Amino acid sequence: MPSDIQQQLDHTVPYVNWTSIKGVQSPLTLNNLDTLNNLGNTSVYLTSPNGIDAKPQPTWLRGIIPDKDGRIGNGRGCAIIVADRGNGTVDAFYFYFYAYNKGDKVFGMEFGDHIGDWEHNMIRFTKGQPTAVWYSQHASGQAFTYHALEKKGKRPYSFSGNGTHANYATSGQHDHTIPGVNLPAGFLMDYTDRGVLWDPTLNAYFYTYDSQTAGFEAVDPGDPVAWLNFNGKWGDDQPPGEPEIFGEAKYVGGPNGPKFKGLERKLVCPSKPCIVLPFRIWSGNSTA
Repeated sequence: MPSDIQQQLDHTVPYVNWTSIKGVQSPLTLNNLDTLNNLGNTSVYLTSPNGIDAKPQPTWLRGIIPDKDGRIGNGRGCAIIVADRGNGTVDAFYFYFYAYNKGDKVFGMEFGDHIGDWEHNMIRFTKGQPTAVWYSQHASGQAFTYHALEKKGKRPYSFSGNGTHANYATSGQHDHTIPGVNLPAGFLMDYTDRGVLWDPTLNAYFYTYDSQTAGFEAVDPGDPVAWLNFNGKWGDDQPPGEPEIFGEAKYVGGPNGPKFKGLERKLVCPSKPCIVLPFRIWSGNSTA
């Protein structure tokens, strides 16, 4: 389930090379998180003192179940960042935060568990009209025309993978063995359904992004901005000596934050090739 972004700081300790950092401001908040850039920069990991495999699993890792209105209490689990590209093109990024990512299973073995998880959708507007949407899926994703998507009113649905939080345009089964290719069966499966509805706009921070300065500005002057400039990771480092199979491990390092997710992109996709599909691909129990 989605999680409160500040709560991640409340339950973790900044580490570099599995050693806690000295000189950290206390308490660590979304208003001063970027100070860690001077104490380890990209080597900083927001590390759980209990460890990723703690038993029983701490309740904060499970997130917050949205209520009937789609709200996660008073938690803030989303950052909406708007980037004006000029010439009538505006990109609206919806970044979703989860305290824990439970990986996929392959031949009964689980891979890719990590503390902290950021996924996102991006909606491109052209002269005020939505034209295309990006769905992040692990290290890749898919893009669709706005008209191809299932919507509630004017708002497209995004189906979040069970445990992994990869975003899909349909419910059902999704093989992501080949990045960006959505098949109904395969070795590396994500599963989505029409489960609990979360409306991230009800629990979001809102920002604008300036491509010229790579700077962020809060729409509400009272909202924190510093955390968006944090260069470290939002979870534990990969445990020392963690066994790997074909380069994959059960426990892996946490992710970077929104500033590393292609805010400067020119295309709907963060990288080439970029295919914007005019239809939704069948995924096991849904059709276009």
